[in-house]
Amino acid sequence: MKTPLEQIAGRDGRYSPQAIKFVYEALGYTAKNVAKEPRHVSGQTLCEGLRRLAIEKWGRLAILVLNMWGVKTTRDFGEIVYLMIKHKWMSAQPTDSIDDFHDVYDFKTVFKDQFKF
Repeated sequence: MKTPLEQIAGRDGRYSPQAIKFVYEALGYTAKNVAKEPRHVSGQTLCEGLRRLAIEKWGRLAILVLNMWGVKTTRDFGEIVYLMIKHKWMSAQPTDSIDDFHDVYDFKTVFKDQFKF
């Protein structure tokens, strides 16, 4: 039996349960709407799906929501993914690495600067 996401978040302490649930939701969203090969989603592709889903859900508030949950960089997305891999909620290929999530994009650029007032 899988450890509930709330327990994973509580034990880890870095991210809110909502952040972990969002990353899990975004995996399905990405496989359906972004990935060319839905059977395997790369770190960079998942980051793109996470970006799109966050903007779809929260618009210009996306950066505030993510930051409130402890997510400030694409590396944080990777940390959550690898936390979920550790607890059998996701899986990885041998060629996958946490470094696939390093500096994929800048949060301020994609979640703030694109919105003009």
